[in-house]
Amino acid sequence: MAVREIKTYPEKVLKQKAAPVENIDRELQRLIDDMIETMYAAPGIGLAAPQVGVSKRLIVIDVSRKEEEKTPLIVLINPVMKEADGEMESEEGCLSLPGYITTVKRAERVLVQGLDREGRPVQIEGEGVLCRALQHEIDHLNGTLLIDRISSIKREFFKKRFQKALSKA
Repeated sequence: MAVREIKTYPEKVLKQKAAPVENIDRELQRLIDDMIETMYAAPGIGLAAPQVGVSKRLIVIDVSRKEEEKTPLIVLINPVMKEADGEMESEEGCLSLPGYITTVKRAERVLVQGLDREGRPVQIEGEGVLCRALQHEIDHLNGTLLIDRISSIKREFFKKRFQKALSKA
């Protein structure tokens, strides 16, 4: 296992739609282990493969640090959102947009299907923090960043702030 570099905006891999996972092999298992270690080291509650530079439909989530209930670590291969109900607003950050936190609208409840790390079909219903994390990480698989979910005015403010930070670096 190894901690991988987390790709940050404006890396191209973050804006691309990730390819489906075709083989659950030793290489994929190593990627899963690396992603888990990277997520915990960051520290974060979720990570998508594109965030470590791999354009594959794979996410890992562990919201147990953010919720009172102990939710087990989730590994989802080729996740698909089957249902999304309600609406909530909440603050979110992203490991690929370090230091940036904003309020976004998300579904209040989701139902996601995919495969676990052994290739068995799984279905996860999420509410609260888990619901947000599932939506956020699946967004990454579709090339959608947190800043794509905010108003154009907020997005322009973010880009100006980002450019200013780059010029100081």
